[in-house]
Amino acid sequence: MIALVQHISQGSVSFKDQTNLVNHGFCILLGVGHDDGQEDVQKLAHKISSLRVFYDDDGKMNLNIEQVKGEILLISQFTLMANTKKGNRPSFINAAKPEMAEKLYLSLAEALREKGIKVEIGFFGEMMKLDLKLDGPVTINLDTKNA
Repeated sequence: MIALVQHISQGSVSFKDQTNLVNHGFCILLGVGHDDGQEDVQKLAHKISSLRVFYDDDGKMNLNIEQVKGEILLISQFTLMANTKKGNRPSFINAAKPEMAEKLYLSLAEALREKGIKVEIGFFGEMMKLDLKLDGPVTINLDTKNA
């Protein structure tokens, strides 16, 4: 799994007439690979909840999302699995099939909620509109295969 974690002051995802909104926390773009499983979900949930990228009273990145009572906007993003080694048209051969990807995506949302974090999700498989207010900016790339 690949997660692009962005520190946000606010974020929303919209599809048709529905909008999900979060304040202060993370927007996470999630790519699920064909060889990912529940072990990757648990590893990523632990890493995301423990990631110390929020500022403490001394102005140092020293706090995690739980400590600042942050929220998460979790968006499925199969294009993170793109392979561009050959040519200019990306190959998505490493991306999980939609049924498997959705199952693991929802499993990650639930694993994060079990840690007491508010999680709003995107609209799986749909063309969504994201509105993000990046904070910092702080962007961290997490890959469960390279952690």
